[in-house]
Amino acid sequence: MNFEAVIGLEVHVQLKTRSKLFCGCSAEFGAAPNTRVCPVCLGYPGVMPVLNEEAVCLTVLTGLMVGARIGETSRFDRKSYFYPDMPKNYQISQYDQPLCVGGSVEIEVGGRPKAIGLTRIHLEEDVGKNMHFHDSSGVDFNRAGVPLMEIVTQPDLASPEEALAFLLTLRQMVRYVGASECNLEQGNLRCDVNVSARPAGRAALGTKIEIKNINTFKGVVNALKHEIARQEEALLAGGVIAQETRRWDPDAGVTAGMRGKEDAHDYRYFPEPDLMPVALSRKRIEALRARLPELPRARRARLSKEYGLPDYDSGVLAADKAVADFFEAAARLSPNPKAVSNWMMTDMLRRLSKQEMDIAAAAITPRALADLIAMVDAGVVNMPTAKEIFGVLFENGGDPNTLTRERGLTQV
Repeated sequence: MNFEAVIGLEVHVQLKTRSKLFCGCSAEFGAAPNTRVCPVCLGYPGVMPVLNEEAVCLTVLTGLMVGARIGETSRFDRKSYFYPDMPKNYQISQYDQPLCVGGSVEIEVGGRPKAIGLTRIHLEEDVGKNMHFHDSSGVDFNRAGVPLMEIVTQPDLASPEEALAFLLTLRQMVRYVGASECNLEQGNLRCDVNVSARPAGRAALGTKIEIKNINTFKGVVNALKHEIARQEEALLAGGVIAQETRRWDPDAGVTAGMRGKEDAHDYRYFPEPDLMPVALSRKRIEALRARLPELPRARRARLSKEYGLPDYDSGVLAADKAVADFFEAAARLSPNPKAVSNWMMTDMLRRLSKQEMDIAAAAITPRALADLIAMVDAGVVNMPTAKEIFGVLFENGGDPNTLTRERGLTQV
């Protein structure tokens, strides 16, 4: 008997705001444990939350980018559960009136496009982080209260490869809109996976298994491969899949049972009494729509058409908005956009990757790169010398013509 997988994702994205969702504590990553906390995010009695407006705007921008319907009225709810990393014993989240409903993300696997439907995008507060040591455990509450955007897909994904393509595409879109850095090492993007196996061709869904808090793309792929195989093996042997929540053990390469899967009623949702509903006028929504950048897929096509680049070049450059912005600024100053692309894709991206830095931190300017390319094309410097000059410009900035004269590097 052949089986097919049915996969849905719940993607948690930390938003790029200066402060937390309901208090003024810094949302900065990397501070000493429990130094970015206050009575509000620690859930002291009598405190009152105040909603972070920028977090709402970033969530709405993301919803607009994926074509979601933005609710003119949404509200927050209390989601009750009792974990050590939840200081209030409830989480302020959204249940039946989220900020964004519907939408889709188009992916491409094996050269075939596919639209992955979204159920909702809602805003909630993050929880703390459990810390486990040799003979003790602790909780760091710095992360508690950081604004978290949850993006829930329809069960439209059919393979680990499609799940990976969705996550990569979504991360690119969220970065483009400026909602999050989506830095996996810092926990900016985490993922819960819902997966079931069913006989091929059957319409009814199988029993859903949830795999919690996978924080690497490789982990999502490997966890899905293992869990799909585990379910298929059990079904072939005549077993029954019990609905439960499992965790992914990357060292052992297996999923392990954690607890029975909760349903919505287990969380005892009810409206958050300390927060008013969020009202967004059509005028405000349209003003946010005007802030939307060009979609990555559209920009990739435009770079190929406008600058005569191969599709591969356009795809590499458009993958990062800041890189694409730098390329276009340099290409507009140069009659040789293909050369600009070549320098960007080789020397520039190689140095950025080696030093693990963003292009904004590089000292070189688009004007300097365009002038350097003009010097090579005019025969003023040869390519080895140009690469040497590029290294100086990348680290220290400056003007390539001046550097060439000062160092006596003009080609004779």
